[in-house]
Amino acid sequence: QGGREANQVSDDYRYQDGNYDAANDGYYRGGDEPAHEEDAQSDVTEGHDEDDEVYEGEYQGIPHPDDIKEKQKKRAPAVADEYRDRADLMAERMEDEEQLAHQYENIIEECGHGRFQWTLFFVLGLALMADGVEVFVVGFVLPSAEKDMCLSSSNKGMLGLIVYLGMMVGAVLLGGLADKLGRKQCLIISLAINAAFAFLSSFVQGYGFFLFCRLISGLGIGGTLPIVFAYFSEFLSREKRGEHLSWLCMFWMIGGIFASAMAWSIIPHYGWGFSMGTKYHFHSWRVFVLVCSLPCIASLVALKFMPESPRFLLEIGKHDEAWMILKQVHDTNMRAKGEPERVFTVSYIKTPKQVDEFIEIQSSTGTWYQRWLVRITTTLKQVWDNVLYCLTAQYRMNTLMLAVVWFTMALSYYGLIVWFPDMIRYLQDEAYESRVKIFDEEEVSHFTFNFTLENQIHRNGEYRNDKFIGMKFKEVRFEDSLFEDCYFEDVTSSETFFENCTIISTVFYNTDLYEHKFIDCRLINSTFMKEKEGCHIDFEEDNDFLIYLVSFLGSLSVLPGNIISALLMDKIGRIKMIGGSMLISAVCCFFLFFGNSESAMIGWQCLFCGASIAAWNALDVITVELYPTDKRATAFGILNGLCKFGAILGNSIFSSFVGITKVVPILLASSALVGGGLLALRLPETREQVLM
Repeated sequence: QGGREANQVSDDYRYQDGNYDAANDGYYRGGDEPAHEEDAQSDVTEGHDEDDEVYEGEYQGIPHPDDIKEKQKKRAPAVADEYRDRADLMAERMEDEEQLAHQYENIIEECGHGRFQWTLFFVLGLALMADGVEVFVVGFVLPSAEKDMCLSSSNKGMLGLIVYLGMMVGAVLLGGLADKLGRKQCLIISLAINAAFAFLSSFVQGYGFFLFCRLISGLGIGGTLPIVFAYFSEFLSREKRGEHLSWLCMFWMIGGIFASAMAWSIIPHYGWGFSMGTKYHFHSWRVFVLVCSLPCIASLVALKFMPESPRFLLEIGKHDEAWMILKQVHDTNMRAKGEPERVFTVSYIKTPKQVDEFIEIQSSTGTWYQRWLVRITTTLKQVWDNVLYCLTAQYRMNTLMLAVVWFTMALSYYGLIVWFPDMIRYLQDEAYESRVKIFDEEEVSHFTFNFTLENQIHRNGEYRNDKFIGMKFKEVRFEDSLFEDCYFEDVTSSETFFENCTIISTVFYNTDLYEHKFIDCRLINSTFMKEKEGCHIDFEEDNDFLIYLVSFLGSLSVLPGNIISALLMDKIGRIKMIGGSMLISAVCCFFLFFGNSESAMIGWQCLFCGASIAAWNALDVITVELYPTDKRATAFGILNGLCKFGAILGNSIFSSFVGITKVVPILLASSALVGGGLLALRLPETREQVLM
């Protein structure tokens, strides 16, 4: 007993020195412990070097006698860390991360680039394709939806911007969560939200609910871009990263082509739908919305078979899981290359010191919603800390410069992408109005109109005892005319108005000639019976085909830029790619002054899109490479959220000048591109650095 007390005093003395070598397992040994256990542990560790206790060639997840000694070393600092300054812990973690970055680069090179990366490439490509589709969906369905849901001009504008608002919030929120919960898990959440609400939006009838569904759908898809690039980059070696991230960007182009082709083939077919009574209508544009959710659903299903990012798992201390995934990557690629006998030689991977570990609440603590509330608030606080970390002295300048480049690029690109179709519509409307037929002082009596009147103006006419039955008015105006003893039945109208007319003893039965279509008119003994309810799509717009074609060609025109940027990204560098692409795009903007026809506008749009895509690809790559793993998706989400804010401003500003002047949009876009391109040249080059 005296001997055991002496050992206890000796242990207490060693604890004060922060050294647990006496007990050899990091725990306090009481007086009831048999002395032979200490002797056994001494025998086990006899002859081993304290500084060389991890042996090469042994995977640490497999039980081994030397694991006891490794656990001793891990447990001892866990208690001692409570008494250490946080700055010291962070400095140690940063040193660990630097060692991990170089080791991980070597491991990825050993795993090779092959079947696994290409499989993940197509799975994540579908997610990126869904993001590209989402940008185009609302613009394509808006002409039909505004008639189907009786949208005013303000409602149309809100519907066009609501998707970008959701994407802005989703990029920041889900990007931040991906650094805490994992790339795969957050990407699944993001795609599931988008798929569910995009699917639901195709069936809802009311404008408010449709707006809400598109908002939440945008929030879901907004998280895909930051997560996809962070996720894929962590499976790529330094030599492959720039090129293959650029190839991945092609799926955004494919999404635009898919949306344009589906809109072209589905929306004009008004009969592709069904009705349930008079209240529920499922028109062809709703079929289009439904089809556009397919890439998201396909990616969501395929993602279930892909592993989590091993780089993320190492950051949170899950060594064994990361090792198994890296071995899976290695074995998959080696089997595909016909070398299944190649052995994965990595045995131990450095894991950074865990500073802010999440402490799980026991099930007996509080109620279930209190436990969830603590988990959610703790996670959100960690996300907010990551956001603030991007503005610390180490990253502040890079973050601010990248923010300006992202914003100027988005303001110009998304503003012009909306401005091009609007300008083409304006030119078409001008040409349509120039072909208007004008009828003055015509007198018609006892005649039955049962055909379509289109693009006509009737002035000072007199219509007595006439019947308008089963006919359609499109862009027709009656000015200072007289209607006496006339009968309107089953009449449908679009952009048709009666101005300063006198209407006497006339019956309107089952028509959509509502009160607001009679401007300063005198209605004497006239009757309106059984008016048509809701709004109706009765005219296929002739310019719809051209708008789909414009979007299709705009998406297709980025193909050469994608190929060039992918092949040259690792040769000329990210910075020159961004600066050069933005300056060339600015030059293309000036040529828009000469776009006075539809064909010229289409040509300049294709040139602008093709020149600017290289800057987008390089921005995605450099944003991934400038930030460490535990902040990468957060930083990308912040910058992409700012990009969507620039898109909202660009859409609002540029569309307001359609039909007024071309000078302001062109000068604003070119100035923003020049400023952003010159600032981008001051960013640090990242093509030679490992992924921190």
